[in-house]
Amino acid sequence: MQWEVVIGLETHTQLQTKSKQFSGASTTYGAAPNTQACEVSIALPGVLPVLNKEAVECAIKFGLAIDAEMAPRSVFSRKNYFYPDLPKGYQISQFELPVVGKGKITIQVPATKNAEAYEKVINITRAHLEEDAGKSVHDAVEGMSGIDLNRAGTPLLEIVTEPDMRSAAEAVAYAKKLHELVQWIGICDGNMQEGSFRCDVNVSVRPKGSEKLGTRREIKNLNSFKFMQQAIEYETQWQIETLEDGGTIQQATVLFNPDTGETRAMRSKEEANDYRYFPDPDLLPLEVTEADKTRVKAEMPELPQALQARLISEYQLSAYDASTLTASRSLADYFVAVVNAGAEPKQAANWVMGTLSAKLNAEEKNILEAPISPKLLASLLKRLSEGVLSSSGAKHVFERIWNESSESAQIISVNEFGGLDKELRIIDEIILKDDLKQVSDTGAIEAIINEVLAANQAMVDEYKAGKEKAFNALVGQCMKASKGKANPAQVNELLKAKLG
Repeated sequence: MQWEVVIGLETHTQLQTKSKQFSGASTTYGAAPNTQACEVSIALPGVLPVLNKEAVECAIKFGLAIDAEMAPRSVFSRKNYFYPDLPKGYQISQFELPVVGKGKITIQVPATKNAEAYEKVINITRAHLEEDAGKSVHDAVEGMSGIDLNRAGTPLLEIVTEPDMRSAAEAVAYAKKLHELVQWIGICDGNMQEGSFRCDVNVSVRPKGSEKLGTRREIKNLNSFKFMQQAIEYETQWQIETLEDGGTIQQATVLFNPDTGETRAMRSKEEANDYRYFPDPDLLPLEVTEADKTRVKAEMPELPQALQARLISEYQLSAYDASTLTASRSLADYFVAVVNAGAEPKQAANWVMGTLSAKLNAEEKNILEAPISPKLLASLLKRLSEGVLSSSGAKHVFERIWNESSESAQIISVNEFGGLDKELRIIDEIILKDDLKQVSDTGAIEAIINEVLAANQAMVDEYKAGKEKAFNALVGQCMKASKGKANPAQVNELLKAKLG
């Protein structure tokens, strides 16, 4: 029998607010245990929750970004369950009336050996505001467990999809796209290691062609795209083998063990009615007006798809370049800053996607840690475009600046740099000190060519006999004779003229 996997995701996105969802306690990560747990966090009798306005604005931003339906009136509910790190005995969440309703996100699924790349629309069912629970800490004291309530009450936006994904690759592509989007619009820092972006993945299988959904198992708290891929692939295979062996799938919550690459059942999976949802009597309904949405929209950055379209139309970049440059907001901002500083768009795109990104990846840095600023890179590309630097010379200057990790490193005051911007002074100082200025003088290049031709008559004869490779060899000899400083385009042009 052929099987089809059906996948839906629930993503807990920690919102970038300074205070908690229903109190003024700090959300700063890494504080000593229980130092950020106020009266509301620990549920002292008589305390009342007060909704965080900034968290609501984050939810509105997300709704606008995915073109979602947004409820003019939404309600907070109590989700009842008992766990040591949930001091109230319930979590304040939204159930029947969430703030963000149906929306959509378009993903790009990368090519594989067996399939080409493709686009797919993933439907968002809802996104609702809620508070996080605390954290159980085991063996901090040998043989004992403790409770850290610093996270209790931290604002979350839980984003729930329809069961639209049919492979681990689609699920990972969606998670990455969502991860990029929530950072782009500034509602989440996206730090998966700190738990700011956690995914629960619902996986079921069914016979191919069947419309009936299989029994799902929920893989909890995946905080790595790599682990998500591994967990889904293992869980899918486990469910198929269980069914083909005559077994049945029991609805359950499961955990993924990255050391073994396996999932294991943690507990039976609850249904919504098990949580005994009811409206929270301490919180008024949340009303979002058209004026609220208009105000928040005016504060939002240009969205990735809109920026991609602008890079294609205004800068004449390819769809691939535009997509790559908008992989993150910081990368896109860097590229736009390089162009705004005077660089030609296609050349800037090539350097940002190529030399700069390769260096960042090699050193495991993000674009915000790059020691070469957009204006400095634009100045380097200016000298390259002017022919002052060769391509290899430009890369040499780039490496010098990168390794010195300071834009002002070793600048000297000489008259010939007097009227230049600081960034151009840095570039020109390195060109001068390292003797990198490209030779573009026609007479000087002709003299080099004449010497090379005189010393390599055999290559000349081969070229005239029709062997094109001999021409490239002669170009190489000319570049070697000039110590790499001759303008390659001029060498090619003048050499062809000499050879006739």
